[in-house]
Amino acid sequence: MHFITLLAAAGTVALSLAAPQKRASSRLRFVGINESGPEFGDGKYPGTLGKDYTWPTLSTYDTYIAKGFNVFRINFSMERLLPNSLTGSLDLTYLASLNEQVNYITSRGAYAMVQPHNYGRYYGNIITDASAFKAWWQTVAAQFKSNNNVIFDTNNEYNTMAGALVATMNQAAIDGIRAAGATTQIINVEGNSWTGAWTWTTSKGTDGLTNADTMGSLTDPSNNLVYQMHQYLDSDGSGTSTACVSATVGSERLVAATNWLRANGKIGLIGEFAGGNNAQCQSAVKDMLAYMQANADVWQGAIWWAAGPWWADYIYRSVEHE
Repeated sequence: MHFITLLAAAGTVALSLAAPQKRASSRLRFVGINESGPEFGDGKYPGTLGKDYTWPTLSTYDTYIAKGFNVFRINFSMERLLPNSLTGSLDLTYLASLNEQVNYITSRGAYAMVQPHNYGRYYGNIITDASAFKAWWQTVAAQFKSNNNVIFDTNNEYNTMAGALVATMNQAAIDGIRAAGATTQIINVEGNSWTGAWTWTTSKGTDGLTNADTMGSLTDPSNNLVYQMHQYLDSDGSGTSTACVSATVGSERLVAATNWLRANGKIGLIGEFAGGNNAQCQSAVKDMLAYMQANADVWQGAIWWAAGPWWADYIYRSVEHE
């Protein structure tokens, strides 16, 4: 079975506009795909379009939507969108390309997740200025405040940082997005330690605090937060091997996070996951998605890593070619 068929079978084709809430349904609200390319060429800023980075091919969205996918996580670079400083001006050319992607997706009834793929860093430096990060997000969110099918993702995979700082940056992003007038859209927050689901309650930041210690206190005046976690199925959970630990590793690695979400009245989403193109990984992916469906009161959806025109022979078969 191709992964694209397996994933589509797990989701819903109903592109609901309702706010996230606990549901009795065993169907995930969102099943989608990461779209890569705009974030490529790390360290080459601004870089050259077509050489250092690219944008997804618009027509591929139609193919995915027809198969039942309803959310696309667009990975882009903070440095290309606001090149001079966190409080600076937008690069209008890069913004136009991002807008083109977002408008194409949302005009078809699907959701576009706007996500800086920066690991909590700007030009390689850990972001520590909450006011500036709030300003960055206020500038960006203002561009999409009238589009209810946009989802904001504060930043990709904060890591090797103080847990309290990660929570502070997430809160600054929430505050900036809402201050921009984007009051109806979902916001995804991400944790420290590469926002791993299996280590959510155990992996400590440089200050000794886990995501479970720090992230539960985030506040949103619109009450529309989703806790995005990532989960790969190889031995160290890094997503660098085609081997999956077992056929049940997916469900096993979500248990602690599921318990934390339910105990704290939160909603979660797996924003990245994948497995190698082999029988054991297919079983592991099915197992994980079935577990999420069985716990759909706290899990909102899952987004596969990845698609995009430049993946070639990437270890996790790009659904671009299925």
